[in-house]
Amino acid sequence: MKRLWQKNLIVFILISSSTLFGQTEKKEIQKELTKLKTMQKILKKQIEEKKRLLKQIKEEEAKLQQFKKELDTQLRTIQSQRFKKLAKDFESMDPEYAGDKLSKIKDPKIAAYILYNMKSKKAGEALNFIDPEALNKITVILTKLKNDKKQ
Repeated sequence: MKRLWQKNLIVFILISSSTLFGQTEKKEIQKELTKLKTMQKILKKQIEEKKRLLKQIKEEEAKLQQFKKELDTQLRTIQSQRFKKLAKDFESMDPEYAGDKLSKIKDPKIAAYILYNMKSKKAGEALNFIDPEALNKITVILTKLKNDKKQ
């Protein structure tokens, strides 16, 4: 009987301790689960914030692209006006002097654009006095310009 009582006591202690251990473990699991849910909410908020920021960045990028296009258009217009003014200045020069000056321009594109904007007769007269090496480069560029304009 004493043994039975001891066995019952041991079983009771084991059941009680496992119940206590189970409850402690259950509380720990609940705490961890609560932490995970809180972290999940925080992460969802952060993801939403990042998505919102990404959308805002894409909108700003689109605005910048549009602004860049507008600036490029304005720049081309200004350059075109500049070349037209230069062409008038070169038209007013003596053809020999104009040809000499056009030969000395380092960038043949600039010389070509000036000639392109000059009146045909004045440009032809100036071409007679341009250095042959520079004339080759300018002629190639002028040909491309005229072909591009046709298309």
